[in-house]
Amino acid sequence: MAELRLEEWSRAERAKAAGKLMLGWVGLLWLIEAVDLATGHALDAYGIIPRTADGLTGIPLSPFLHFGFGHVASNSVPLLVLGFVAALSGIRRFLVLCTVVVLVDGLGVWLVSASNTVTAGASGLVFGLFGYLLVRGFVERRALGVLVGIVIAAYWGAGILTGILPTNTTVSWQGHLFGLLTGVACAVLLGRRTARG
Repeated sequence: MAELRLEEWSRAERAKAAGKLMLGWVGLLWLIEAVDLATGHALDAYGIIPRTADGLTGIPLSPFLHFGFGHVASNSVPLLVLGFVAALSGIRRFLVLCTVVVLVDGLGVWLVSASNTVTAGASGLVFGLFGYLLVRGFVERRALGVLVGIVIAAYWGAGILTGILPTNTTVSWQGHLFGLLTGVACAVLLGRRTARG
């Protein structure tokens, strides 16, 4: 049996793996929302409920749950694009990044969001991926990474900025803010590790 290390994958193989992963991930979000609709939105209760023991289970589940197809649609394109670009650096690294963003972001939401609310959606992860890609190129001192950061800032920057401000009571700005900050922190920590390694 042969073994091929991820570092030895060609660019085309990495792109194919990243594309399959993200198409599958976004497809799963749509499937879960279809099940949620078929069950009378029974899955919505499994989001993050601040400062309750039951609400802790929502931390790993909430990025997969949405409040309707419009909610899924608003997260699908940025998750697909930003996830694909981030996954090009390696699937394992990408999954570590996503796990850290989901857990830290979810804990932040659980700690500071308003009582008697339920938070769900992949936007905290989207904001985390944005923060990661925005900063990664500068930390790693790679021209292509810097260019990627500039392009995503130009395209999504205004939406990201308004998403972290507490201007809409139906949007979890806390989830957006904690996701963004966690993504930036991951870029710094993983970037330093890359520079040393």
